[in-house]
Amino acid sequence: MKPFSSEVESKHILEVNWADRWQVYQRLQQLEIPCRCESNQPLTVEIGNPIAAIQLWSLMRQFTLPRQDLIWSLEKCWQSRYR
Repeated sequence: MKPFSSEVESKHILEVNWADRWQVYQRLQQLEIPCRCESNQPLTVEIGNPIAAIQLWSLMRQFTLPRQDLIWSLEKCWQSRYR
């Protein structure tokens, strides 16, 4: 059996709306997550650790969920924190 490692090495092609692709790419660059965004090609992201995976998940939620769902999630977080 392989020992547990927190390192995750995986390349992913993201299905991102073409209108949002550049914004997602820019944010990934700010987060220092390796990615490629070439002309007429899908956005490719390399996930190298669990933190990058969570950051990618959070970023993709911002672009895929309806605004009302994001508001609801944020309100739930605030409620659970300040109880």
